[in-house]
Amino acid sequence: MTDFYLAIDLGASGGRHILGYVEGGKLLLEEVHRFSNAPLTKDGSMVWDTEKIADEIAAGLEKCALWIKKSQQGGQLRSVGIDTWGVDYALLDEGGKVIEPVYAYRDSRTAAFLEPPMPLEERYRITGTANLPFNTVYQLLADKAAGRLEKAAAMLQLPEYFSQRLVGDLLGKEYNEYTMASTTALVDAEKKVWAEEVFKNLDLPLRLFKPLRKPPYDIGCLSGELREKTGLDARVVMVASHDTASAVATVRSGSLYISSGTWSLLGVTGSPILTDEAREANYTNEGAHDGSIRFLKNIMGLWVIQSLRHELGDKYSFAELETMARETEKSAPADWTIDLNLARFMAPKSMIAEIKDEYQRVGKKVPESNGELAFSVYSSLAQCYKTAISDLEKITGKNYPSISIIGGGSKDSYLNALTAKYTGKTVIAGPAEATAIGNILLQLQAASDPAVKDGFAELVKGVIPRG
Repeated sequence: MTDFYLAIDLGASGGRHILGYVEGGKLLLEEVHRFSNAPLTKDGSMVWDTEKIADEIAAGLEKCALWIKKSQQGGQLRSVGIDTWGVDYALLDEGGKVIEPVYAYRDSRTAAFLEPPMPLEERYRITGTANLPFNTVYQLLADKAAGRLEKAAAMLQLPEYFSQRLVGDLLGKEYNEYTMASTTALVDAEKKVWAEEVFKNLDLPLRLFKPLRKPPYDIGCLSGELREKTGLDARVVMVASHDTASAVATVRSGSLYISSGTWSLLGVTGSPILTDEAREANYTNEGAHDGSIRFLKNIMGLWVIQSLRHELGDKYSFAELETMARETEKSAPADWTIDLNLARFMAPKSMIAEIKDEYQRVGKKVPESNGELAFSVYSSLAQCYKTAISDLEKITGKNYPSISIIGGGSKDSYLNALTAKYTGKTVIAGPAEATAIGNILLQLQAASDPAVKDGFAELVKGVIPRG
């Protein structure tokens, strides 16, 4: 009888249910459910429709039950693990009800709280968190000013929230999962506990938080309602619930990687680096699945090309935009790039207008055609990678001859080629399903499955996507 493991990978633009199982020493993947997900605009704010997401999670579980029943393997769903993007959370009142709205990280409400009483230099020496406007700490300060924290009995980051919904006990959380907690800018990077000094200086309530725990760990069985609805009797496991942490579980420790998707996360794993040089380069220290540190930089990723495509009416496929960009490259001016990490590209009303205005601001030829716009984004991303790698090598004192590009963006052959050209590094692409693979590997670890008794490396090499 085959044991199946379900990775529910929730991204800021879409979610997927991917079943994994081991056969003949190889990890096989089957995508069973996919749905769109994007923040809504409500009363002038960007918020998440958590009920829609929960409904999609439940619908995906029903599809998984049906797929397993119809499959030739025969077997059972052993466990479920959820990963999401970082920093966002839900507040619960004493009755376990969500305090609406659940804000999305691109909302502008944090703008007034980016210079709190405790200076960034002091906070960085403790947390090692890069100064980004969407950091959880700034969202909490906005909630505090709005009086929302006074009403709250608990704070659950989104993968914890949806996982606790699966077991039917929103207020029963005993721990905060370490990798996701590390995205809050409230964790001591060296001690790997909540940074009480930061809470005290910013007057934030530590009562809303639980002790940190390294993944994977079991939090319970699917609720009676879900068991009855789906026929599944699976455990719910907290994996490395920050999606990048799950993805990086597939990369050899110490290797340079880019987790490429809506965002590009570029870095290495190792020990925390809390120097002024690291802070000034806007590098962050976040938790890895094994308790080590992902020392990385957040770079505006394929969000920009996704926004460009959407603004063009979605009438061009990504492949067509890539072809236009390749043609433009043949006659493009030298050094025709801009800094895509500027705040203006976070959530603009018009991405095209912001791109053109930035080129005009820096005194470079303004891209006009669709091909020029696409090339400007691709080449500027590659230039951002080059700059970030240069900073990383100076900070670490190491040279990295190659880059492992993982995640969905690893399938973008043009961006991979430009990355190799701009950085001078050998690019190793894949696995594209790194997040789901890492999620499932940690579930296998939680189940003490013999397939991972010697580590993850062999199974990562033997992944076969089938769905």
